[in-house]
Amino acid sequence: MNTNMGSKNGVVFEDFFPSMVEKLGADGFMKELYNGFQLLMDEEKGVITLESLKRNSALLGMQDMSDQEVASMLSPGLMKTSRKLLVQAIVNEF
Repeated sequence: MNTNMGSKNGVVFEDFFPSMVEKLGADGFMKELYNGFQLLMDEEKGVITLESLKRNSALLGMQDMSDQEVASMLSPGLMKTSRKLLVQAIVNEF
């Protein structure tokens, strides 16, 4: 089950969290999330910022995205929905 999430600017991001948990298991998925976070975070602040995401966007094949498109990836609504689906997938794992 993948969920499409759109932003106000029309960019749609597909949420692969549930299928990734299903494929990798909860532990494997958490390791992948950790690795991705480490790759994208601002090392000084310890969080993913707009600047750190833009700086590392080429690693994700997103070098041509506008600032607005990159910023929409940090949207609280997107994060809330993803968190909810992650919890649901982990609960279903057990």
